[in-house]
Amino acid sequence: MTATAALPDFLQPLPLQPVVVRPPQGAVLPLVCDSPHSGTAYPADFGVAVPLALLRRGEDTHVHRLWEALPDYGATLIEATFPRTYIDPNRAEGDINPAMLDGEWPVALQPGPKTLQGLGLVWERISQAGQSTPVYDRKLSVAEVQQRIERYWRPYHAAVSQAIRWSVDRFGGVWHINLHSMPSDVYQRLGTPDKQLADFVLGDRDGTTCAPEFIHLIGDTLQAQGYSVAYNEPYKGVALLADIGQPHLQRHSMQIEINRPLYMDEATREPNAGFEPLRQNLQKVMAVVSDYVRQQLPVRG
Repeated sequence: MTATAALPDFLQPLPLQPVVVRPPQGAVLPLVCDSPHSGTAYPADFGVAVPLALLRRGEDTHVHRLWEALPDYGATLIEATFPRTYIDPNRAEGDINPAMLDGEWPVALQPGPKTLQGLGLVWERISQAGQSTPVYDRKLSVAEVQQRIERYWRPYHAAVSQAIRWSVDRFGGVWHINLHSMPSDVYQRLGTPDKQLADFVLGDRDGTTCAPEFIHLIGDTLQAQGYSVAYNEPYKGVALLADIGQPHLQRHSMQIEINRPLYMDEATREPNAGFEPLRQNLQKVMAVVSDYVRQQLPVRG
């Protein structure tokens, strides 16, 4: 029996490239969208101590499918194929807890607030029903974490960076949207269960990563369709927005979080009856954003 055959069914050699880039169709716009957390191909060397059903709670399952028409509106769509619990593309490279390693990292690490929650570059914990469970029953070797960075994190960041640079070089600016979904129990996890989670949460790191008119255009379009919208609460955006968003240089970056029950069963991860209506409504958002970006050209310096 081979080592692969002895693995749990969900841990198999990754059949896909770590990142999929879907280029614009027709007229190209400086609009770059990415789904860093919807990957579902679990690499064989994960070495976890929890079942797949629990790991999958970290997925933004089906988000790339909800937005798959973006290239028809002139956007570049970038998707991770690997799961964020394995390595999270929306974290800085040094956002690692040194205590989870069995050796010394060669340079100084910079663990941030997410790492303190067990949700850094490499996830240490995962939550369900108010319980936080360790992902591993072992320490990770420095070599295996470095390999995850080289094989998965770097290619994803390279793809996003290339699309951003190309847009800026060609058009003088770029509009970037980071695509996510959020668990319906997020406020319970945060210890504030009385708060009501909106249908959509839009983030721009408290007004620092994109022009206000851009994020509010999307919010207004969603509200006009009957959805509730919140801004920067409870999600503001993390590493990708911080790296890309420089509105004074015409580099606008924002995040969209979708409340998962709008489109899927959180227990089974399967699309629910709301999936197709939501997908159609998001195409209206795509059309509005596409028109907006087109109106900004040539980019005002």
